Amino acid sequence: MVSHSRVSIVGAGSVGASVAYALMFKNICSEILIVDISPDIVQAQVLDLADTASISHTRIREGTAQEAGQTDIIVITAGAKQREGETRIRLIERNYRVLKNVIHSMQPIRQDAVILMVSNPVDILTHIARKLSGLPPHQVIGSGTYLDTTRLCVHLGDIFHVNPQSIHAYVLGEHGDSQMIAWSAAMIGGQPIQELAEYKTMDKKLVSRAISGKAMDIIRLKGATFYGIGACAADIVHTILLNKRTVHPVSVYVEKYGVTLSMPAKIGWEGVQGVYQISLCEEEEDKLQASAEALREIQNLY
Repeated sequence: MVSHSRVSIVGAGSVGASVAYALMFKNICSEILIVDISPDIVQAQVLDLADTASISHTRIREGTAQEAGQTDIIVITAGAKQREGETRIRLIERNYRVLKNVIHSMQPIRQDAVILMVSNPVDILTHIARKLSGLPPHQVIGSGTYLDTTRLCVHLGDIFHVNPQSIHAYVLGEHGDSQMIAWSAAMIGGQPIQELAEYKTMDKKLVSRAISGKAMDIIRLKGATFYGIGACAADIVHTILLNKRTVHPVSVYVEKYGVTLSMPAKIGWEGVQGVYQISLCEEEEDKLQASAEALREIQNLY
């Protein structure tokens, strides 16, 4: 367990609880604070999560917004749920007010804290959180396309009959409608996927639709997604606390595009320690530029 590894989770709904649950199993935090405007939900989640004591030494308790602002990592999951058929962009007006209140209530925020934004639309809200918090860009990151990339690797694992952890492929850009798959940079065991026989017969558009549409399938069937994003967010926290310097596609301000979107980034104690500009073909670069432009139009409003 890392000493002085205090994590706060703002938002005690299904996503926040899933992040906390995954972190309890990792057993890497000295303390997890759960914060929410509903004291009954907070108390219920804390009581329930505390029962993981048989497998975790992490202390979990209720916390205030001001306490959250003084933790090492602040995970923000608070916000309205995405409705069936609703794009992430349309969530912006509903969740902007929530985020503004959250950031304001946590002041003063520790200057070396890292904010991990999970609420949607994550790219826009990560941009807003950076502006409202006043923290440097590398300390305010979003879960971005990490979950989309995980879904892609699992899907490709089924196609190529390979463990998904052996596949290096990325979904980049917006976590939403304009996201794109970097096929030209995808590899299995160091070999470009484009050189493999399965790739030549694969319907790439169908794969892209399966990845981008999976969230809506889950929402249609059970109302919300939370296990996958909970695991991804917990893994990002894990990477920060242990200074693992692992590369994940997360939402961060990228100077090349002048916008907050997902690119492969090295993550450690300070948050993002570097952003990698991977080689893309002309068509893919055009798609990424289009994704950046779509986000820029909205981010410039805030």
